[in-house]
Amino acid sequence: MPYQPKIGMEIHIQPKTKSKMFCRCPNRFDQTKPNQNICEICVGHPGTLPAINQQAVKAIIKAGLALNCQINRRVHWDRKHYFYPDLPKGYQLTQNNTPLCYQGFLMIEYLDYNQKPQTKKVLINRLHLEEDAGKDLHPENSDYSLIDFNRAGAPLIELVTEPVLQDQEQAAAFCQNLQQIFRYLKISDADMEKGQMRCEVNISLSNNQKSGVKVEVKNINSFRGVKKSIEYEIKRQTGLLEQGKKIKQETRGWDAEKQITISQRSKEQAQDYRYFPEPDLPPINITDGLLAKIKNSIVELPTDKIKRFTKNFGLNQETAKIITQDLTCANFFENTISEIKSWVKTDDRIDSQQTPKVIKLTANYLTTELIRLTQKTLVGFDQIKITPENFAELMIIVYKKQINSSAAQTVLKNMFQTGGDPSQIIKQKNLAIQKDSKELGSVVSKVIQENPQAANDLKAGKQKSLQFLIGQVMAKTQGKADPKTAINIIQKLVK
Repeated sequence: MPYQPKIGMEIHIQPKTKSKMFCRCPNRFDQTKPNQNICEICVGHPGTLPAINQQAVKAIIKAGLALNCQINRRVHWDRKHYFYPDLPKGYQLTQNNTPLCYQGFLMIEYLDYNQKPQTKKVLINRLHLEEDAGKDLHPENSDYSLIDFNRAGAPLIELVTEPVLQDQEQAAAFCQNLQQIFRYLKISDADMEKGQMRCEVNISLSNNQKSGVKVEVKNINSFRGVKKSIEYEIKRQTGLLEQGKKIKQETRGWDAEKQITISQRSKEQAQDYRYFPEPDLPPINITDGLLAKIKNSIVELPTDKIKRFTKNFGLNQETAKIITQDLTCANFFENTISEIKSWVKTDDRIDSQQTPKVIKLTANYLTTELIRLTQKTLVGFDQIKITPENFAELMIIVYKKQINSSAAQTVLKNMFQTGGDPSQIIKQKNLAIQKDSKELGSVVSKVIQENPQAANDLKAGKQKSLQFLIGQVMAKTQGKADPKTAINIIQKLVK
């Protein structure tokens, strides 16, 4: 490329607090009726005084520590002035000069243009707390707008990276990793479709002779949108520069339907916001005790969990990534493996050296069959009826070949719907592999009678006929015949 992109991300995430940032109103993401969760503080009535939400402060510190940030020990609040219709005070309470978290980083993995895995250290400039604005509503075929203040005053974590990202793959990978971390820490669901995580791209193009001009792209509500908006801006800005035109510093909106960016307004400078200290809020003092308590509450994060799963359970990188994508899924898998190890210890028919094979079988069933059921029904691993103990029992049954793969899927689906015990389901539905020689003998005899030519061919040494006869036995038993037992009986009857 003749120009090198420099990309930085500004990401807003709504933490799951009980109340809003500066008042007692419920912080609800699912409120559909406009202007229900509001009070005098939310809508900026004169004479009202804000109070700091401690839960939100602890949440951002936890995020900052997980992202390797420095923590400011004394934090002041500022007023950021701009006049939006959905910001009734005419200013936003934020942290300008003293963000709670600063100078962090996140290591990401991504696929380059050749689909080869790469790693990159993404530098994080800051994380700070502020209050959210309301929401503008624009009815169709009307010449007016309405404002819903339910979101006004909700706590908002803003994360700003350094402009170190170089393409859309890196940017999307960073956003995805960030979402996963916030979910692991239970700070936020970070659902982009619901507006709980909102991404903005800052992008400029430069070459050896000239530095680029930053353009901000807003209204991105998906990881695909992050990729596509960057792709579009690189092409748009490259085209202008090649024509000898200047890039205008501005804010543009992403139109997901047309797959283009649209100019919205010229980009404000810091002085345009007229920051000054907030007189109605005291500074926040972060103690050693609070930091230690929050640090101890941080769970094992996805990157570390992937490394441990590959090392301890023998999973490949891709399988470990799928399982650890969701914390409840990872916990379910780990609890299942613990149950499997207990089963192996008490089952004389399974050698402890076979445990890795059972673990691999379990990982395969979880990443294919079980995850498919959760995605189809939109039921998460924190809500499924299957217990790790019952899932482990099913995996032991499958490994011991007491049921075939088709029956295993039937049992798993029934367990998913009812939470039932696998052994009872197998018994009720008569799904167990048939190993009884007498019972199978009558089936084999009938198959030989119905297929005399195949039997004669087998007598003549044509081994393909054996596979044909086994297939017929399987068809008559609906796949429940034990292949080894069936082969022995065929070989005895066909001499």
